[in-house]
Parts: sequence; C-alpha cells; structure tokens
Amino acid sequence: MTRPETKSSLSRRHLLKSAAVLAAGQAFGPLRAADPGTANPLKGRLYKTLKIGMIGVEGSLTDKFNAAKEAGFLGVEMNAPGMDIAATKKAILESGLPVDGTVCADHWGVRHTDPKPEVRAQALATLKQALIDTHEVGGHSVLLVVGRGGDGPEEEIWKRSVENISQAVPLAAKLGVSIAIENVWNQFLYKHEGGSDQNAEKFVRYVDEFKSPWVGMQFDIGNHWKYGSMGDWIRALGKRVLKLDVKGFNRAENKWADIGEGDLDFADVRAALTEIGFNGWCAAEVGGGKLDRLKVVSQQMDRVFLL
Repeated sequence: MTRPETKSSLSRRHLLKSAAVLAAGQAFGPLRAADPGTANPLKGRLYKTLKIGMIGVEGSLTDKFNAAKEAGFLGVEMNAPGMDIAATKKAILESGLPVDGTVCADHWGVRHTDPKPEVRAQALATLKQALIDTHEVGGHSVLLVVGRGGDGPEEEIWKRSVENISQAVPLAAKLGVSIAIENVWNQFLYKHEGGSDQNAEKFVRYVDEFKSPWVGMQFDIGNHWKYGSMGDWIRALGKRVLKLDVKGFNRAENKWADIGEGDLDFADVRAALTEIGFNGWCAAEVGGGKLDRLKVVSQQMDRVFLL
C-alpha cells in the first residue's frame, strides 16, 4: 500500500533535496580525485560551514541562517539533541541553507569512556537521539568527543568506548548519518605533554576498530598542531576524514588564533587534503559575532584554502 504524502514527508523531501548535492560526497567518500595540477584543487570541493554558537546575530533562527548565508557560508552546524527541530526546519526552508551536521550535546560531561555503566548508557542514548534529530533536519553527521583519558588506562577506556559507541552504529547506518569523532584535547589517543613528533596512528586504529564506513573523523585542523604535522595526520587518516573543523594555533604563545594566523602550515594541509581526495564540509570553530565578523571568518577560510 502506498503511503500518502504528508506535510512532514514533503518537508523532509525538500530538506533532503536542498542538501543532497553537498551531503552526497561525505556519506560515501570522495566523489572524484582532486587534480593536483590545478591552481586551486580544493575550489568547489570544500564547503564552508560554522557552529551555530558562532552566529551572534540577534533575531530568529532564520535570521541567523540568513546572516551565515550572507557571510558566504553554505551550511550551519547545530547541536543535538536540544535544538528546536521545528524552528530549524523553518530556518532551512526560509534561508535555503542546509544543516550539514550537528555536535553531540554534553559529550564532555556524559562520556562513553566513563567507568560507570549507567553513565555510558546515558551517553549512548544521547548519541542515538542526536543521530535521529540530525536526520530529521537533513543533516548527515554527528560530531562526537568519545570521552576523556582521565577515565582510566588507555587500553581500558579504548575498549569500553568502542563497545558503547558501536551500539549506535546500526542506527547511524540506517539513517545515513555518520558518527564523526573529533581529535580534541581530551588526553586520549595522544600524549598531551608529548612533543611535536606525534602522529595519527592511534586515531587510525581506533576508527578502524568500528569496521564501519559510518564512523570516521571530523578532523580538527588546529587542535593537535603542537603535537605533530597536521598534513601528515590528514594523509595517515585518509578516507577516514569525513569532515573538518578549522582554527588557528599560535604555538609560541600556546593559544588559539584566527584561521590563517599562528603557525599552522596551511600549504601542507591543502596538499594533504588534495592527496586524499577530500570532498566535503569544513566548519569554522573560532570566535564568532555579528555579520561583519562572520564575513571576516568566511574570508579567512577562503584565503587559507584558496577557495
């Protein structure tokens, strides 16, 4: 029996249609190999988005989406669960700007590495709801911080977090929403007090343990620059890089910086992204503000990626 069309299903179809071209490359990997011989090999292959919390424009969610669009962004990254789904759908329809993905709520406080089973169960429930809510608004990824190294020995929290997150992978596959693990300063899979000669080998093994194309990395360009070459980390991760975050970092002053400022070797980052055939979203993660500030951030992204 054919299911009748409803307002909800029609809205859902519209949302998916609006984001389909931009989302397709990330669900199933690169659409085509970048041509390293072109002047700007990432142009047309890297889509700018930003965290919803960066948009300091007053007004409705639609007003915020419109400001992001005017500043040059192609999507907005929301928080889930917790976003107003009806308002988000309205903002998408009225602005024409899709939600490319979300950040999983409270993943720092309620962790998959926690030694308490009841806390891990709550973390799993939150992740599953984030996947459902992200799918509902047409997004295709949920950024996840898996936990903290302080929750126990690395081998122990490695196993416990993989076992917990793995329970959400079938739902991620069913919905077509990827779980994108972020490399953050959480004392896990790297040595926080270590030197600049570290690499992505542990991140590679961790992602591969899920044995699923629906689990990868939202690789943060900037978070681990002080521990190793971001270009080499990207090369090692390869197809596991589903999305990107970007900021600057000033190692001499040991603090974050605007995109393109500080010590990051963006030429090598561009080369690495080209080599792995990256085709997808890159989210700004710096201090935001009103429209003028958002335009500055957008222009910084254009400069470092030669867009």
